Amino acid sequence: MTTPAIEATGLVKVFGDNRAVDGVDLVVRAGTVHGVLGPNGAGKTTTISMLATLLKPDGGNARVFGHDVVREASRVRSLIGVTGQYASVDETLSATENLVIFARLLGLSRAQAKAKATELLERFSLTEAARRPLAKFSGGMRRRLDLAASLIAQPPLLFLDEPTTGLDPRTRAQMWDTIRELVATGSTVLLTTQYLDEADQLADVISVIDRGRVVAEGTADDLKSSVGTASLQLRLADPADADLARAAVRDVLHVEAIASAERAWLTVPLSDPDRVTDLLIELRGSGVRLAEFGVQKPTLDEVFLTITGKPASTEAEKEEAFA
Repeated sequence: MTTPAIEATGLVKVFGDNRAVDGVDLVVRAGTVHGVLGPNGAGKTTTISMLATLLKPDGGNARVFGHDVVREASRVRSLIGVTGQYASVDETLSATENLVIFARLLGLSRAQAKAKATELLERFSLTEAARRPLAKFSGGMRRRLDLAASLIAQPPLLFLDEPTTGLDPRTRAQMWDTIRELVATGSTVLLTTQYLDEADQLADVISVIDRGRVVAEGTADDLKSSVGTASLQLRLADPADADLARAAVRDVLHVEAIASAERAWLTVPLSDPDRVTDLLIELRGSGVRLAEFGVQKPTLDEVFLTITGKPASTEAEKEEAFA
């Protein structure tokens, strides 16, 4: 059996009277993207800080590729890369100088460091700004440079804490591609994000953390299914056919369709997608013409709201661990 990239049991971290992490259990399979979602202050960043040996747990235990994060902290650090919410680059240096210094600290020769810096600057579309002082960089450019620095050694496990916060849509899409490339070449990624579509696109498994505990876990489809079934959306060519269409829904699917105010749209709860064809045949036989139809699954936004009672965060998390 393959050793998990991360295996945490009952992790606890307390700051004064605040139990920031209250018994987190987490297993991350090697070679996957594991997403972590949660409202601000839920304990996401504190959990990552313990797994990355930046904070010592007050309870529980965790292993990274079988190595204890407390007793074998040095070994764990050799296996991981961490990109936090705030840039760790030196603003007094240029982009190239930052990357070369990081590479040299990781043991690369001067020639290797320069080559790696050039490669990463090109990968993150920063070549034209390579010699520019970081004081003149935009927030998004600094974020990309910080991410580039974390990839110099391409560690087996990469912690990405809100990696695309502040990035424009184009650069965000580039980061998604980079994360996919890392996993395709053997890396494992633990990703916290405030963007639900990001977790939906990238994560093989998603853990939802709230009040310091994992309150739900599964694939995106698993989590969506847990809060309700899909719905069939029907747009009628003639709103006058709404009653006929609702009768057909009752006869075939044995549920009630909900009509929009103008009666042009019907929403039909759908527990068995295989019956859609039967319904379409019945509608045609009843003389009901459709202008449009489609199946809509619950969204991760609905999952998040249902599980945590809060809407998804729109701001980067600011937890006491990095205060």
